[in-house]
Amino acid sequence: MRSLRKTVLLAILVSVVLVVALLHSWPTRGYTTVDVWQRPGSIVERHLEERLPEPDHQLGNIPYHVRDSVASLLARNGCLCEGESGRVNLPFAQLLFPRVSAHPLHTAFAPSELEEIKRRRAKEYKSFQKRSQTPADVLIIAEANNPLQYPTQGVEVRPLKTIIIPGLALHDLPRNHYSINITTTLGTLNVAAEVDGVKIKGDGEMHMLLSSSLLPNLNRQLQFVTYTNTQFHPSTVDTVQFETEGHQAAFSIKIRHGVTPKLYNTGSKGDYNVTALVTIATKTFLRYDKLQDLINSVRRYYPTVTMVIADDSENPKTISGPYIEHYIMPFGKGWFAGRNLAVSQVTTKYVLWVDDDFIFTANTKLEKLVDVLEKTTLDLTISIEPGEEDGDCLHMRRGFHHVIQGFPNCVVTDGVINFFLARTDKVQQVGFDPRLARVAHLEFFIDGLGSLHVGSCDDVIVNHATKIKLPWVSQSESDKVYTKFRYPPASSDATHTKNGLLFFKNS
Repeated sequence: MRSLRKTVLLAILVSVVLVVALLHSWPTRGYTTVDVWQRPGSIVERHLEERLPEPDHQLGNIPYHVRDSVASLLARNGCLCEGESGRVNLPFAQLLFPRVSAHPLHTAFAPSELEEIKRRRAKEYKSFQKRSQTPADVLIIAEANNPLQYPTQGVEVRPLKTIIIPGLALHDLPRNHYSINITTTLGTLNVAAEVDGVKIKGDGEMHMLLSSSLLPNLNRQLQFVTYTNTQFHPSTVDTVQFETEGHQAAFSIKIRHGVTPKLYNTGSKGDYNVTALVTIATKTFLRYDKLQDLINSVRRYYPTVTMVIADDSENPKTISGPYIEHYIMPFGKGWFAGRNLAVSQVTTKYVLWVDDDFIFTANTKLEKLVDVLEKTTLDLTISIEPGEEDGDCLHMRRGFHHVIQGFPNCVVTDGVINFFLARTDKVQQVGFDPRLARVAHLEFFIDGLGSLHVGSCDDVIVNHATKIKLPWVSQSESDKVYTKFRYPPASSDATHTKNGLLFFKNS
């Protein structure tokens, strides 16, 4: 017994020495604090707005004639909740004489609660816009550094719809005659109105020529040039060629449906209602004692938060209780397959992923994590770098990119541990590769590089069941089986599968 105590004390001493050495050799690096809202900022926005060309008042005096057949297409970009009336009540009438129908959705709510619902929806939509819109969506007009003025970005049209192309003009080019050529590949060009003194050739086609001896009239005509997408694609780009004699330019028009927001009705409480905002998801395998410890600790601090449990144990036990959803899977289906199942059942705005051997404490404040996600563009809170040219190396290092403005305990990084709160739709978007059954964690963050905005906060703490194996404590049979499945040797098929996927799929 005395020999055993000496061994334990020696192990503790060695551990302390190693920790001190690690802290001493840890590389120091200065980190900046940045605002992670995904927008250019008020100063840049104001600068871009100031750069938008002011309307030329001289052009306003030039007469024009509206083309109703083209101008009417512009109005169709909007939508009215009106159906076609005068339907004939005959058998198969809808098949023989299909009509446009309209269904007012607000009738799902009582008039007394409708205004509050609209207020919450507007708040959620504003937050969604801040997260989803980027500086690349801002309209920028290239001033006439050469004689051609045109939009460099921010022009967008819905599939098969029509817009006026903003910002087209020709400047400071003394000539007796002026001409402009415009060419597209996925749509046609036209004019919403005709200006006197300007010849138009190719209207309604992919190539249009505008010419005039009067430069103001030509510029006035350019203000009415329309683009109609004719080849349906849910998300693509048409490159427009814009030319005059001796000068050429090109700009793009995005063709896409507007991003459909996924908004969550989180209730009318002023403070964060964790029950309405968060679902806790976990994957379990054999370790029912540890899972019960997790459930007990969660219920101590969050008694009404829903817990979703995916279970691929060979002989599953019943896990029941209020606000618990227990899903049984085929035996040994795997770690990431279980994650997919659990996350697929989440209906709240955020999902908190935990391992089944975590334990909540008084410092596990989910409200803090919710606050970070609500006030930033981060997708996930709690470093991966490219490898060699041939993609046969995964290089990782600990650290973070910078501190988050307004949250001094939080940093931006690429990947975190198995305890994180995330936007449910973003986790479902990235998904978990079900081929990774045993050895997997960072693979989710590798798949999410470029789409997940990840943060980590050190003031929200969760305990982890101890993994220290004391010599005088024997393992249970379930722990032995779990260890065999969970920690395969480096030469196992699971490890080869993981490395093969990283090599082929992510490189």
